[in-house]
Amino acid sequence: MKKMFSQVSLMAGAALLVGALPVLANTPAGEGPPDYSGISGMYYVLIGLVLAYGIYDTFLKKS
Repeated sequence: MKKMFSQVSLMAGAALLVGALPVLANTPAGEGPPDYSGISGMYYVLIGLVLAYGIYDTFLKKS
Protein backbone atom coordinates (compact mmCIF):
# COMPACT_ATOMS: atom_id res chain seq x y z
CA MET A 1 0.00 0.00 0.00
CA LYS A 2 2.83 2.37 0.87
CA LYS A 3 4.57 1.65 -2.44
CA MET A 4 1.37 2.29 -4.38
CA PHE A 5 0.84 5.61 -2.54
CA SER A 6 4.38 6.72 -3.34
CA GLN A 7 3.95 5.85 -7.01
CA VAL A 8 0.63 7.69 -7.22
CA SER A 9 2.07 10.75 -5.50
CA LEU A 10 5.09 10.67 -7.82
CA MET A 11 2.85 10.60 -10.89
CA ALA A 12 0.66 13.39 -9.50
CA GLY A 13 3.75 15.51 -8.80
CA ALA A 14 5.10 14.86 -12.29
CA ALA A 15 1.77 15.82 -13.85
CA LEU A 16 1.65 19.01 -11.80
CA LEU A 17 5.22 19.88 -12.78
CA VAL A 18 4.59 19.26 -16.48
CA GLY A 19 1.45 21.40 -16.30
CA ALA A 20 3.19 24.24 -14.48
CA LEU A 21 6.37 24.47 -16.59
CA PRO A 22 4.83 26.26 -19.61
CA VAL A 23 3.33 28.87 -17.30
CA LEU A 24 6.80 29.79 -16.02
CA ALA A 25 8.09 30.72 -19.49
CA ASN A 26 7.83 34.46 -20.14
CA THR A 27 6.86 35.94 -23.48
CA PRO A 28 8.70 38.99 -24.84
CA ALA A 29 7.29 42.32 -23.67
CA GLY A 30 7.46 43.90 -27.14
CA GLU A 31 10.25 46.46 -26.85
CA GLY A 32 13.82 45.72 -25.88
CA PRO A 33 15.57 42.39 -25.73
CA PRO A 34 13.53 39.27 -24.98
CA ASP A 35 13.29 38.15 -21.36
CA TYR A 36 14.57 34.60 -20.92
CA SER A 37 14.20 34.44 -17.14
CA GLY A 38 11.25 32.01 -17.34
CA ILE A 39 13.01 29.39 -19.45
CA SER A 40 16.19 29.80 -17.41
CA GLY A 41 14.21 29.04 -14.26
CA MET A 42 12.78 25.94 -15.91
CA TYR A 43 16.29 24.72 -16.76
CA TYR A 44 17.49 25.33 -13.20
CA VAL A 45 14.53 23.38 -11.79
CA LEU A 46 15.18 20.49 -14.17
CA ILE A 47 18.88 20.38 -13.29
CA GLY A 48 17.98 20.50 -9.57
CA LEU A 49 15.57 17.58 -9.98
CA VAL A 50 18.19 15.49 -11.76
CA LEU A 51 20.77 16.25 -9.08
CA ALA A 52 18.29 15.52 -6.27
CA TYR A 53 17.41 12.16 -7.83
CA GLY A 54 21.11 11.33 -8.18
CA ILE A 55 21.69 12.05 -4.49
CA TYR A 56 18.64 9.98 -3.55
CA ASP A 57 19.69 7.09 -5.78
CA THR A 58 23.29 7.13 -4.54
CA PHE A 59 22.90 7.68 -0.80
CA LEU A 60 19.31 7.19 0.37
CA LYS A 61 17.81 4.40 -1.73
CA LYS A 62 17.70 0.99 -0.04
CA SER A 63 18.20 -1.79 -2.57
